[in-house]
Amino acid sequence: MAARRPLIAGNWKMYKTSAEAADFARRFVPLVSGVADRDIMIAPAFTALETVAGILKATNVALGAQNLFWESEGAFTAEISPKMLAAAGCRYVIIGHSERRQLFGETDDTVNRRVRAALPAGLIPVMCVGETEKERDAGQTLSVLDKQVRNGLKNLVANELGTLVIAYEPVWAIGTGKTATKEQAQAAHQFIRSLVSNLFPAELAVAMRILYGGSVKPENISELMAMDDIDGALVGGASLNPESFGKIVCY
Repeated sequence: MAARRPLIAGNWKMYKTSAEAADFARRFVPLVSGVADRDIMIAPAFTALETVAGILKATNVALGAQNLFWESEGAFTAEISPKMLAAAGCRYVIIGHSERRQLFGETDDTVNRRVRAALPAGLIPVMCVGETEKERDAGQTLSVLDKQVRNGLKNLVANELGTLVIAYEPVWAIGTGKTATKEQAQAAHQFIRSLVSNLFPAELAVAMRILYGGSVKPENISELMAMDDIDGALVGGASLNPESFGKIVCY
């Protein structure tokens, strides 16, 4: 199996003002400055992106955004375009997070449109997929993942997907303190990789990074990362504290 470079990403959700985000970045960068064998990303709120970008410049920590719109410009009040994110210094963008799907009407179709808009702008999409507790209890985990991955990657071709990252985030484990067991997470990641290999050339599936998200913390990161198909983590609450997130990055 080709070695995949791990990615540890922090999703700050609706936390931290610009000043608070800047304070975090200044404290966090020295904690991980010696880390060279994995990628690191933090995704502040839109209002803090340019401030944090200035602090992260010339460091090993990349900037990400939490969402984007699929048009490059236009009369779309309150939306943010891919080129705006790129100009603000973003390298990554989170797309289709379960909170966007549950609270703001995001669908597989809009996820697909956002992914297809992010790639030409030079952004690395982190496309989120995952089942609810009700769906897991009904034995629908794999069918939900199958639908979300297929629809999210619809009308894309292999040479467009060299950078794309998929994040498996079981909805029932996000912010609940519950974490999928390492075996549950591995099984889902293995299924996603197998599905990608059915849709695209096998070498793309082998190289694609698949992250786990859902109550990741310093205490469980090592056992998750020991699994064959888990290539990193999309961290929520534990990424809001520089020391905590630093421990996760340096697992």
